[in-house]
Amino acid sequence: MIYSKLKTRIKKNEGFSKHPYKDQLGKLTIGYGHLIIKKDKFFINKRPSTAELDIVFEEDFNRAAELYKRKFYKRSHSKKEKELLVEMIFQLGWRGVLKFKKMLFHINKKNKYLTCLEMIDSLWYKQTPKRVENLIKNYLI
Repeated sequence: MIYSKLKTRIKKNEGFSKHPYKDQLGKLTIGYGHLIIKKDKFFINKRPSTAELDIVFEEDFNRAAELYKRKFYKRSHSKKEKELLVEMIFQLGWRGVLKFKKMLFHINKKNKYLTCLEMIDSLWYKQTPKRVENLIKNYLI
């Protein structure tokens, strides 16, 4: 699967900052939505270059894509379903995606509209409505 369009969309949805900032949940983030964890504390005092943050994005993206492959290997998802799930893993993490039990059920049943309704009926939508709306548009079109 070629992911260049998906990467571009994720970067647009995440936005970019060379400086640490707090996301909607108050967690320190940098670059294209990279959550600063204990091992990344050096980002707080260091001024990373755009190139360094691009590498971090690639690592985060590859991790999300690999998690998709490992966790959904038994499923035959369409390209749009794969992209939706990879972006959700990128933003919410694997455990966050697992909370969408009904949505995952409807994706596996190939029911796009119920899948979208479950996306809208979520805390995720309340926190990042524009992003979820964009994902729904991309998924349905």
